[in-house]
Amino acid sequence: MPSYFTTPGAQKKRKRPEASEGPKKRLAASSKAGPKSSSTTTRAPPSSRSAPAARKKPAERDESISGSDLDSDVSGDDLPDRDDSGSTSGDSEDEAETAAEKRLRLAQQYLEKTKQEVEEQDEYAFDAEEIDRDLLAERLVEDVAETKGKVYRHLAAELDFLHADHTQFRWNSGSVTSVAVCAPYAYTTTKDGQLTKWKIQDLPKDQWPQTTRKKPKKPPAPPKRKPERLLQTKPNPRQAKDKSYQGHTGGALLTVRASQDGQFVVTGGADKRIVVHSTTDLRPLRAFTHHRDAVTGLAFRRGTNQLFSCSADRTVKVWSLDEFAYIETLFGHQDAILDVDALAGERCVSVGARDRTARYWKVPEESQLVFRGGQGGEKKAPTTTKIPKASAAHPGSLDRVAMIDDDIFVTAADNGDLALWNVNRKKAVFVVPCAHGLEDPLTPEQTSADAEPDPKQVPAPQPRAVTALRTIPYADVVLTGSWDGCVRVWRLSEDKKRLEAVGVLGEEEGLVRGVVNDIAVFERGERGRDGLCVVVATGKELRLGRWKVVKEGRCGAMVFEVPRAEVHPTSG
Repeated sequence: MPSYFTTPGAQKKRKRPEASEGPKKRLAASSKAGPKSSSTTTRAPPSSRSAPAARKKPAERDESISGSDLDSDVSGDDLPDRDDSGSTSGDSEDEAETAAEKRLRLAQQYLEKTKQEVEEQDEYAFDAEEIDRDLLAERLVEDVAETKGKVYRHLAAELDFLHADHTQFRWNSGSVTSVAVCAPYAYTTTKDGQLTKWKIQDLPKDQWPQTTRKKPKKPPAPPKRKPERLLQTKPNPRQAKDKSYQGHTGGALLTVRASQDGQFVVTGGADKRIVVHSTTDLRPLRAFTHHRDAVTGLAFRRGTNQLFSCSADRTVKVWSLDEFAYIETLFGHQDAILDVDALAGERCVSVGARDRTARYWKVPEESQLVFRGGQGGEKKAPTTTKIPKASAAHPGSLDRVAMIDDDIFVTAADNGDLALWNVNRKKAVFVVPCAHGLEDPLTPEQTSADAEPDPKQVPAPQPRAVTALRTIPYADVVLTGSWDGCVRVWRLSEDKKRLEAVGVLGEEEGLVRGVVNDIAVFERGERGRDGLCVVVATGKELRLGRWKVVKEGRCGAMVFEVPRAEVHPTSG
C-alpha cells in the first residue's frame, strides 16, 4: 500500500479541470501548465504549503479584508506545487486560498498601500524620531477611531496658535455672513447677496526644511499673500416670480457650505431658497424652495453629499444632492433654528434660538434628544475677569452649535456662555461663562438724556455674545469668535469633561477688526502635518441683525496659517 511520504511529488498534484468546467476564479497571467497528476489525490502537509506573504498581487483598496466576500471556498490544502524553474503548476494561486489566507493577504495589501500613501505624502526622508513614532500604526488607529466616531486627535498641543501668521483681505461688499472651505478654495457670502470664490495660497514645499536626527527646525511662515478672487455671483431680483429660475432672487445670503468632494457649493438666504452651485463656474444647478422662512444654517454629512438645512420656520430638512432630492423634515423646535452641524454619522445637532434648546437628531431612528440651556452646567470654568452679578445673565438665545464627535458637541449663547454637552447627560457638562469678556462700560451721558445724568443709573456692562463657533472633526480644538478683536482657541481636556483656554490666534488681541460672523478651517498636508489654515469672516454688523454695529470693523475676511509646534528631541 503506497504511503503518503513515498508517493512521488508529481502524483500529488491536482488534475486540471475539464474544458467544459469553467474555472472558479480567473487564471493568473503568469501561471504555466504543469504535468498532469495521477488519479490518486492526497493532501500536502502544512509544512509544504507556500507562505501567503510570498505572493505579490496589486493592491486593491476596494477589496474587503473580511472573509465574507470570498469568491469560492477552496481549501488551502490544495495549493499547487512548484517545479524547479519556479513556475506554478495547476490552477492559479487564488483558487487554492483559504478564507484565513485571503484575509491575511488583503490585510498585507492594505498595510502596504497605507505605508505607500504615508511615504508619498512626506517628500523628505523620515528621521529616527519619526520612525519611532510609527506613523503607519498611528494611521491605522486613526482610521478605526474615526469609524467609531470618537475623539482621537489631540491637535491643540501639536499646533502653535499663538504664532499664527495672518493675512487680511477685503473687497467692495457688505458684511460677510459666512465662509466655507474646500482646499484650496474658499467661498464667502455677504449681506448684499454676493457669492465669491477665492483661491487660498499654497504652502511653498521647497521652504519646508529637511528634518534631521538632532532637532527638527520650525518651518518658516508662508508668504503674506492675499487670496485670489476667481468668481463672483449676485442674486437676480427680476426672476423672483419665475418659478423655473434656479438661483437666488434677492436679499442677504446667510450661510454657505461646500461639499467635501469639491463638486457642490450650497448657499441659503433670506429669500427662503437653498441654491446648489457648481464649484467650477458658480452656476446655479438647482434651487430648493421648501422652507417657508429664511435659511439660516447648512451642514454636509461628512464624506457624503447628504445635506442638512435649518430655517427660521423652525424645521430641519434633509436633502440628497446626488439625486437633487428632498428626503424628510424634522420637527420639534419652538423658535427659529439658527445653526445646524453634522459629522459622519446620520446625526445632526441644531439650536433653536429663544426656545433655548439644542436638539440631537437621530435620523434613521426618527427620534431626538432635547438639551435645555440656561440651567447651568455641572461645572463652570474659573475666570480671572471679575463678573458683576448684574452681568451674569442667563442665556436668552442659543445661537451656535458645533459637533466634536458623535457624542460630544458645543453650543454658544448670546450671554457669552460656551457650553460643552454630552448626549448621555441632560445638563451641560461644562460651561465657560463670558467666553469673550464683557463690553466696555457705558458713560452716564450714553445712558441718559439728562443734562446731569445720575451715575447710579448706568447699567452693568454686558457680556459679548459668541457669534462664531467651529471645531475640527474628531479633534480637541474649538474656535470661537465675537467682536472683541480676536479668535479664541479652546482645548477639550483628556477626560472630555472640560474646556480649557489655549489663547488667541495670532500674536496679540485686536488683529480681527469687526464682528466675527463665521469660521472655517482646513488642514495643510496629510491630516494636518503641515499645519492648519483658518479663514475668518468679518463684518461691521451681525449676520442676522443690525442691533450691534462695530464702526471700526471691516467687511472682509482673514486667513490665519497656524504652524506646527516646535518639537524638542527626547533624551536618549
